[in-house]
Amino acid sequence: MSKVIVFLPAYNEEESIGEVIENIPRKFAGAELVEVLVIDDGSTDRTVTEARKAGADHIISFEKNRGLGAAVRKGIEECYSMGADVGVMIDADGEYPAWQIPDLVKPILNGETDYTMGSRFMGTIRGMKFHRRMGNYFFTFLQTLLLRKWLYDGQSGMRAFSRQVLKHAEIIHDYNYAQVLTLNLVRKGFRVLEVPIQYRVRTTGTSFISFKKYMTNVVPAVFREVTRPVPKVVQEERVPNLKAVKIVTKK
Repeated sequence: MSKVIVFLPAYNEEESIGEVIENIPRKFAGAELVEVLVIDDGSTDRTVTEARKAGADHIISFEKNRGLGAAVRKGIEECYSMGADVGVMIDADGEYPAWQIPDLVKPILNGETDYTMGSRFMGTIRGMKFHRRMGNYFFTFLQTLLLRKWLYDGQSGMRAFSRQVLKHAEIIHDYNYAQVLTLNLVRKGFRVLEVPIQYRVRTTGTSFISFKKYMTNVVPAVFREVTRPVPKVVQEERVPNLKAVKIVTKK
């Protein structure tokens, strides 16, 4: 049986974070222990209070807002240091189905893949605003070209990571994580699998993303990620919860 840690990067999500946490399954097939970790990215509202009230096991707060990429990086690091066999990330805004976390974890526990992404475009996207849909299409297609691997939803805010991925994942900028993280992991040799999920329209709070900031921060970071050398991670065996990996410098 495995230990799963679900982490939520959160910035001013007092209206939704409690419901998300309450919907996280605390035990399911293959996972005897499920803990909830909140990475509070400098919230100025009652995000921490509501998270604690809903039953969060661990809360880490930044003194000031650092950005979603920084919060996800911290969540990944903490999952690994806390001994998670699988780490799961889910946005705190209520758009993603916390009850489908077992669907993302199962392929990792079964040794079928190393990294899963919840795909809204393989599941349901009813109600997604047109400009967001077009942005998702564009950046997912960019990832597909760079990776030479077809993806449906490269911007998903719901993902799961094997222990080896938690150890080796890198996010090279603080603003966001979606594109650079997948590029980093696939370039290191990890297997990625998309799992259909049910999307629902955000009903509370506001998105941090603006088109201008996204273009000026994400596009340069994608270029840096694909042009910098990264170590290739070669797994000695493809079995669930593999502990031993070796690093080989990619030539």
